[in-house]
Amino acid sequence: MSYLSRISVTLAGLLVFFSLAWLSNLYPLEKDMTHNAANTLSSATQKLLQSLPDKVEVTVYIKKGKATRQQIAQLIDRYSRYKPNMILAFVDPDAEPDKIRDLQMGAEGMITVSYQGRVEKINFIDESTLTNALLQLAHAKVRWITWLTGHGERSAEDSGNFDLSLFGKELARRNIKVLTVNLATLPTIPDNASLLVIATPSVPLLAGEKMLVQAYIEHGGNVLLLTDPGNTAMADIMGLVGIKQYRGTLVDNNYALYGVADPSFIIATEYVGHPITQDFKTITLYPKAAALAVTSPSPFTAKDIFYSTAKSWTETGEIKGKISFNYQDGEQQGPLPFAYALTRTVAGNKQQRIVVVGDGDFLANAYLGNVGNLDMGLRMVNWLIHDDQFIDIPTKTNLDKSLQLSGLALAVMAFGFLIIMPVLLFGTGLWIWFYRRRR
Repeated sequence: MSYLSRISVTLAGLLVFFSLAWLSNLYPLEKDMTHNAANTLSSATQKLLQSLPDKVEVTVYIKKGKATRQQIAQLIDRYSRYKPNMILAFVDPDAEPDKIRDLQMGAEGMITVSYQGRVEKINFIDESTLTNALLQLAHAKVRWITWLTGHGERSAEDSGNFDLSLFGKELARRNIKVLTVNLATLPTIPDNASLLVIATPSVPLLAGEKMLVQAYIEHGGNVLLLTDPGNTAMADIMGLVGIKQYRGTLVDNNYALYGVADPSFIIATEYVGHPITQDFKTITLYPKAAALAVTSPSPFTAKDIFYSTAKSWTETGEIKGKISFNYQDGEQQGPLPFAYALTRTVAGNKQQRIVVVGDGDFLANAYLGNVGNLDMGLRMVNWLIHDDQFIDIPTKTNLDKSLQLSGLALAVMAFGFLIIMPVLLFGTGLWIWFYRRRR
């Protein structure tokens, strides 16, 4: 091969190399191989970004030269692909000491996220924290929930296993504040309440309290009712919305397939078409549930949103040892609904919304973290307070940073790096040595 030919081949190779580099920059191809696609924005984040029409400004107060700057820029770049008007700016804290004092920033730095004049401050940034900050900013105003207390209800403030304080904190993160009200001491339901929650009282409401709740419902108030098997204290309140509760506890003969030892653990895997359950594909767990039914006539349009399997029934006896369905004891055979969404039109065109669930445990501190329970609870509340645009945005959890490879991929990598590449390098060196020897 002549000298000119070798130069031509080299130039052609360089041309191909730089052309491929240019094309890869113009049309980037990426594949996320981490477990749970940790380096790809979740569908929750994508939906949230689509719901924010105005620009988002992210200002990062970190000193120059920090490697963290590059990591943050890469994260914001992933967001910008779905929201082009997301602006990132870096500020050296040493250059603006007055601004740093106003922000009360620590030595580790700070990130501010601005949207429509509102600002959220975070000290650490990843998809989870940034998406939650955007979710806070998306809620322009505080919504208030009135939580009934004074009758042994599950508390939104106490940290007991069967209380609902963790759920209350998740609501607060979304600017949904809980106000506990005892109608015996404060005989009114606040006018600014978007929702009234009555969570499994252990004793019936007083006659005057029932009248206040009845008036609230008659005037179109939204309500979340949680009951449990054998809870008779809820009977009158549920009667106001046209729902009754069957005797006994729902049990499911499929419990062994679910990997649980208690047949009273009901798992919902399929959901009836409703805005609350739209595109919801995660199972939810209900430790002890009561079957529900619509009374006739009902003032509301009722829709069952999930139900037990065909192998379930309402067990009226003790759930111990071998149990079986017994029609003579008044037990009901599944499938049976244990959650209803109720609607009706009031005051012209306003839609009143009520949800009744035959289990208060699924939102309790002990069970909130199971599978899709938290997401389901948030969906119910968002629907009830008419925040429909946020119904199908699930909670965001921190994803691991591990690289998840299949057995085949590991074998290819091991074979390639340990055998193929050394052989190619050795062969190339041998060919060069032989070529030079011939010359």
